[in-house]
Amino acid sequence: MPGRILIVDDQAAARLALTTLLRREGFDVHETSSGDEALAQCSSFRPDLILLDIVMPGMNGFEVCRRIKATPETRLTPVVLITGLSETEDRIKGINAGADDFLSKPIDMNELLARTRSLLRLKQYTDELENAEAVLFTLAQSIEARDPYTHGHCERLSEMSARLGERLKLPEEQIKALRRAGIVHDIGKVVVPDSILLKTEPLSAEDMEIMRKHPVVGENICKPMRSFRLVLPIIRHHHEHRDGSGYPDGLRGDQIPVTASILQLVDIYDALTTDRPYRRASTPKEALQIMESESARGWWDNDLLKAFREMILNGQNGRKSATNGHG
Repeated sequence: MPGRILIVDDQAAARLALTTLLRREGFDVHETSSGDEALAQCSSFRPDLILLDIVMPGMNGFEVCRRIKATPETRLTPVVLITGLSETEDRIKGINAGADDFLSKPIDMNELLARTRSLLRLKQYTDELENAEAVLFTLAQSIEARDPYTHGHCERLSEMSARLGERLKLPEEQIKALRRAGIVHDIGKVVVPDSILLKTEPLSAEDMEIMRKHPVVGENICKPMRSFRLVLPIIRHHHEHRDGSGYPDGLRGDQIPVTASILQLVDIYDALTTDRPYRRASTPKEALQIMESESARGWWDNDLLKAFREMILNGQNGRKSATNGHG
């Protein structure tokens, strides 16, 4: 299995032994003697695995590991801490720093190779997952780009939905799902023709029938992604109304996932506060008044709308640019 491995150890002899063995097995190996150099190599060499000694002058292995795991670009890179320390407390410190595995000195070379191959396989799966997510996000952004009025719409929904989720103290995994759903919620519009998507007048009944398919299509596109488990209900249900008049399933009240209701409120607000070919954008207060009248008709969750209103009036709307017409 090919892979890039970074060895970090202040002892030249230890680095040489590991480098010789791993290069013999076909790995691309870089080595360095300090924590600062290791962090620099993470940016330039972009290793798939890091073998990191704990006891080093200057920045020790715990701190290097902590910084690697705190950086978005390297947080998923496996780190193996190499140590002569055997105390349980040191292992706990390593786990808290984000270490993925440990090797004890003196190193058993067969164990080293087994752990290396195992962690590189895990890194390969992680990379494939990230690549698949990147494809979905790119597709979603290409759909947004079909309409000149949609620029920045998905990014605003992603940010504003997550902020509202944080305000409501939702679990971190649901906030992460809101960030993702903000980008991909309308990915199902890939099946909607431009003649409908870019229409400047109200949609006909036939047009609306086609448009109403996009939540289900979007769910099906994203369904193979296990990491999107909490995103799928948001994609499918972000056009449901509490009185059952929404689509695609006509859900009522608490049948609608709270995350879908959050994204929907943000989506409606963003649409109301942006220019369209057939009307000017509403001010934030005007948009909230419209949404409150719709809430009185039984469309939205009053408690969520109240929290959203407070967020907007506190200046946390996060608007940057114009957006879309038809939803």
